[in-house]
Amino acid sequence: MRAQTSYTARRGDFRNASWGRNRNTVRHAGQALGSVSTALIMGMMVLIVGLIYITSTTKASAYDYELSRIESEIDELSAKKEDLAVEKARLTSIAASQKSEVAAEMANASSAYYAD
Repeated sequence: MRAQTSYTARRGDFRNASWGRNRNTVRHAGQALGSVSTALIMGMMVLIVGLIYITSTTKASAYDYELSRIESEIDELSAKKEDLAVEKARLTSIAASQKSEVAAEMANASSAYYAD
C-alpha cells in the first residue's frame, strides 16, 4: 500500500508563514498627499467658502436695495394720498361755501389791491 500524505505535508507547513492559502502576498502602502497638494486643496477650499460668503452677502444687499425701492415708493404714494386728501377737503369746502346762505348774500369783490 501506498503511504498517504496530507495536503500540508506535500505543500509544506504554512501555519507560521507570512503567505499561504487565502492570504494576500502583496501589501500596498498608502500614499499620502505632499505638502504642495495639501496647500492647493486647502487654498481651493478657502476660495470656495469665500465665494459662498460673497454670494450670500450680495443676495442680502440685493434684497436691501429692493426693500429700499419699495419703501420709497410707499412714501411717494403716502404723500400723494395726503395731497389728494387736502385737495378733496378744499373742493368740498368750496362746494359747501357756494351752497351756504351767508355766501350767497355776500357781494362780489370788484377790485383787489394792496395797501401801501
